[in-house]
Parts: sequence; structure tokens; C-alpha cells
Amino acid sequence: MNIPEVLFVCVHNAGRSQMAAALLHRHAAGRVRVTSAGSEPADRINPAVREVMAEIGIDLSRAVPTRLTTGAVQAADMVITMGCGDACPVFPGKRYLDWALPDPAGQGPDAVRPIRDEIDRRVRQLTTELLGSRVRTPVARPRSRG
Repeated sequence: MNIPEVLFVCVHNAGRSQMAAALLHRHAAGRVRVTSAGSEPADRINPAVREVMAEIGIDLSRAVPTRLTTGAVQAADMVITMGCGDACPVFPGKRYLDWALPDPAGQGPDAVRPIRDEIDRRVRQLTTELLGSRVRTPVARPRSRG
């Protein structure tokens, strides 16, 4: 069986696409190849995004925004965009989804948590769609916020 490859794309690759990629990586547990990229990558991951992901046990401290390339799109079976507009190249035979989600840029952790939770809900649904009954998603418990 081929392992599906999913590419998450947003403008800066510093928030939404990074959260989605990390969550799919966790939930699919190696059964899906996951990449993320941005049409105009930022210099670093949004600090509030790092913080709210750490709360659920996902460390993005080593994550680096990556530029979207034609090759990345060509390699993917599915491309999920999150606000990249027309910057994402379209190829025949690829499945495209657009997830309309608020941009966490410039937001604090309180504003980013609901975005993270909505991305997690969508990623869990996607994981079930891609892997069917083989999904055994580990449950992450948020850490107390002191």
C-alpha cells in the first residue's frame, strides 16, 4: 500500500500549516508523509503557535518555515491550503482542499488556541479519511497553564 503524502500550505508557514503538519504527523503515526510550506515564508515560527503546541506536547522549537516549491506540490497526493490564495501551483490529479482558518500572525496564545483546536479537529477527520479504521490517535492532554 502506498503511503499518502499531504502538503499543508499557508502564506508564512509559521502558524496554521506548521500546526496542521505536526498534528497530522502525530495522529497518523508514520502512516502519512507530511510536509508544510509557505508562499512567503517567515523567518521563524510564531511564538504563540510554539507555545500552544507545547501545551499539547508538540515541540515546534526546531521547526523552520519553508518556501513552497513546485516540486513539493508535485510530490503531494493532497494539498491543503490555508490562506495562500493564488500562490499555490495547481497540478492535474492532485486533490486540493482549502481550509478557511483565521491567521494566528500577531495573535497571542489565547487567540491561537481555538485555531489550533479547529485545525486538530480537521486533521483528525482527515486522518480517519486517509487511514480509515486503522486510526489509533493518541490522546494528548493539555498541560495546565499555571
